[in-house]
Amino acid sequence: MPPPSSLLENEVGKLHHHPDPPQPKPVRRKPGGWKSMPYILGNESFERLASTGLMANFMVFLMTIFHMNQVAASNLLNIWSGVNNFTPLVGAFISDAYAGKFWVIAFSSFASLAGMLTLTIIVALPKLHPPSCARQLALLNQCEGPTTGQFGFLVLALGFLAIGSGGIRPCSLPFGVDQFDPTTDEGRKGISSFFNWYYTTFTVIMLIAMTLVVYIQDNVSWVLGFGIPTMLMVCSIVLFFVGTKVYIYVKPGGSIFSGIAQTLVAACKKRNLQVEKAKLYDPPITEEGTYQVSKLPLTNKFRCLNKAAIILDGETNPDGSRVSCWNLASIQEVEEVKCLIKVIPVLFSGVICLIAIIQQGTFTVSQALKMDRHLGPHFQIPAGSIGVISMITIGIWLPIYDRILVPSLRKITKIESGITLLQRIGIGIVFSILTVIVAALVERKRRHSATSHNMPDGQAPLSVMWLAPQLILVAFAEAFNILGQMEFYYKEFPDHMKSVANALFGVTIGLASYASSALVTTVHKVTGKHGRPDWLTANINDGKVDYFYYVIAGLGVLNLGYFLLVASQYQYKEKIQDVEEEFQLDIELNASKNMK
Repeated sequence: MPPPSSLLENEVGKLHHHPDPPQPKPVRRKPGGWKSMPYILGNESFERLASTGLMANFMVFLMTIFHMNQVAASNLLNIWSGVNNFTPLVGAFISDAYAGKFWVIAFSSFASLAGMLTLTIIVALPKLHPPSCARQLALLNQCEGPTTGQFGFLVLALGFLAIGSGGIRPCSLPFGVDQFDPTTDEGRKGISSFFNWYYTTFTVIMLIAMTLVVYIQDNVSWVLGFGIPTMLMVCSIVLFFVGTKVYIYVKPGGSIFSGIAQTLVAACKKRNLQVEKAKLYDPPITEEGTYQVSKLPLTNKFRCLNKAAIILDGETNPDGSRVSCWNLASIQEVEEVKCLIKVIPVLFSGVICLIAIIQQGTFTVSQALKMDRHLGPHFQIPAGSIGVISMITIGIWLPIYDRILVPSLRKITKIESGITLLQRIGIGIVFSILTVIVAALVERKRRHSATSHNMPDGQAPLSVMWLAPQLILVAFAEAFNILGQMEFYYKEFPDHMKSVANALFGVTIGLASYASSALVTTVHKVTGKHGRPDWLTANINDGKVDYFYYVIAGLGVLNLGYFLLVASQYQYKEKIQDVEEEFQLDIELNASKNMK
């Protein structure tokens, strides 16, 4: 069998490597698997219930308690969400390089608790938020806004929460995956199932937060509505520490970003060299933690980076180790950098998709506030709870997908996850486009109903359940695209970069939040001319939110074309490894035959 085209033609350079001296194997501890899940998923569930319960109704909180208009509130939420999703990169770096996942989660949990306490104090003390406003003034958008000091306390609380998310988000999922052994079939299936159940528990928690907690905030007390999530955060911290004797702890593997920089610098220094006939540095991978780190084969993708592994005179010691990491990189390090570069185009495709999903948590709430939210004569659905329709859909769909659809598809496609991860992401993009198209049609009907009836409070005599179709569609977009992205980044990254992989999804959300904020601001400024209200004006009945949704749909169609192009060129890490193993086996068999 001839060598595949994705491998470097000159295999001789790989065989003439300079290995490091053999290292003694550490004592292996059997991964805890599902035994440790009650503590990890329990901790995650309480933390999510606390943070989601705090933030699910935050748009309403900003508009009713802090008296911010919908554009200002939406932009604040988007900016904070961006910060909240970039801080995980810092947490991932600290976790993978220095502290380990356990201690980063522990520290960040206390930071989240500090943020929740601050928000609870803000609503409890009248001096820390604007005075209450009469209903008539609220309808005319003439309520007194927050002072600089009050806004400063709000930002302080959000800052603590961002620090907390920066450690919990990138580490909790990889910490759970660490409890499984990926070198066994049982472990690999456990990891795949864990991703689905992780998101299922998250969905159930969202369901509780967006119903019970939001109802308390709207109808009982904001102090109690914020105090309950704070107490749940305390429970989360306690449960996390209870499971310390059961967990598997994977040691940090050093600075990931330093290794990336060293590889790029080494490749730049050797950019004028030819790699075809050179000797390449390929030391063996030492076993760390609970299982063997998988070795990545050399590929022709981004071939210029392969030059970083070329061995020149004086770059290795007599024992085969390298003199300087800034002058010589191993094949493993080169391929790890390639893994990061390869996923960046996929990351950008997720940004536009997430813009469509993010809008369902902002302007959909504004729509719900101007619709008939009554269920019977005595109960009114809180506007912030309308997203529970999405949560119910996801909670029902994911177990069906994991237990029924995936096994059936696995028999047909012979793929462990039923369909490829890129196919899953692509399906999610299609659902996100359908979401905003349906949202635009519903908003047009809602606005027409409101303006034709011209009620004093601007309400449309239209049931809030008209928002259900778009919320069901966005649920499928989340189930396919978001979960697909999380698993894609995790599986395509090297073993010791898992926290960074998880944080990368946070970066996608952060970019989408900033892009969404920029889009909202641009539409708000550009469309309000010649005495006409802009599309996103404070009074949603005077605006054209449906036009805004159509703009997002158009961007989504362009994004889908871009994604299909990127996906058609992508080669999975696992596939490359399988081809390499098959090729090496052929070499060994041929050598054995020649010896006979």
